[in-house]
Amino acid sequence: MGGAVGVVVSQLRARREEIVQAILARVREVAPDPLALGDAEYVAGLHAAVASAVDYGLTGIERAEEAAEPVPRAALAQARRAARGGVSIETVLLRYTAGYALLEGFVLEEAERSGLPGRRGTLRQVLRAHAAVFERLTTAIAEEHRCELTRVERSPGQRQLEHVRSLLGGGPAREADDGSPPGSLEQGLGYALDCEHLAVIARGALAREPLRELAARLDRRLLSVAQGEETIWAWLGGQRRLEMRELKRVVSGGGLDVDVSLAVGEPARGLAGWRQTHRQAQAALLVALRRPQQLTCYADVALLAAALKDEALAQALIDIYIVPLEEAHSGSRVLRETLGAYLLAECNASSTAAALGVVRKTVENRLRTIEERLGRSLHPCPAELEVALSLDALGAPDALEISMIR
Repeated sequence: MGGAVGVVVSQLRARREEIVQAILARVREVAPDPLALGDAEYVAGLHAAVASAVDYGLTGIERAEEAAEPVPRAALAQARRAARGGVSIETVLLRYTAGYALLEGFVLEEAERSGLPGRRGTLRQVLRAHAAVFERLTTAIAEEHRCELTRVERSPGQRQLEHVRSLLGGGPAREADDGSPPGSLEQGLGYALDCEHLAVIARGALAREPLRELAARLDRRLLSVAQGEETIWAWLGGQRRLEMRELKRVVSGGGLDVDVSLAVGEPARGLAGWRQTHRQAQAALLVALRRPQQLTCYADVALLAAALKDEALAQALIDIYIVPLEEAHSGSRVLRETLGAYLLAECNASSTAAALGVVRKTVENRLRTIEERLGRSLHPCPAELEVALSLDALGAPDALEISMIR
């Protein structure tokens, strides 16, 4: 459409993250679901789906019917996750309807600022284009959900996945066929719950075989269920507590495909421990999705994972420890690099200087500037500061959105 419409779309794009966050809050309010509490990929995928749908809507308004863009892959991927997780199509479409209404409110707000209400024909075209985009999007989403639901219902592993989800959600363990206690060998899983567990979430197109190899090398019984195209939830079980250094030794020894990444919890015992270590693996996955590496252990990223799960906390840490450094303008990057190196050097100025290739006096001057801008001493360095730097290094959500499209 160009002209005034282009101005409106440009203004909306400038407010993109604000719009995405508003829609996320709204869809969670109108249609909350239990998956959001314990599935890191689902939570991340929801953000990616909303963000891509906003971009799709704005492009559709800008281009009108001239050239319809393909429905975003991130939105289709989230529809498949919803189907696999038991989220009904009614819930999915209710969320999209809520997001559509909210985005339309933003469109009208920017149109008012740009004087479009005085051009009724143009405004009608904008709203008509927005409605057409919504119809194309929801039609494709509904079809993707239906197809995935059909595929899942035919999957031999679906019953086991439903059983696992029930247990994770607090459902009771079933008695074994031979009448032995439910903890000894959980019926339908072929896996003992009354033992030591370590939860693993493996991501990769060929993750199942490396998991079997890992279990064999660690002398553990393996329980694994497919959760999507490239994700497997797994538990390594045994009577002896598994030491994390054993796991790290096997993984670092080249026992896994380089294209497979693992997020792991901490060892725990019994049914309660089976659930707890999985929750920890999900928390570690939040970090692994944003900072891919072969092995991400919950114990190594617990504070960062907690901040990622709490948007208010994450924003507060950024506001307290990162935003004041931005006021340095061109020197902001240098200050953040110095601070990161200082923390890695365990707050030793001489080691920091050596790592950065500068003299100690330069480091001391930069640290003094940092303290002035933060309004607090770096002695001792608060753990929150390291988390804030890690959050900043992870970057904008778009990086995660790209990883969630697959």
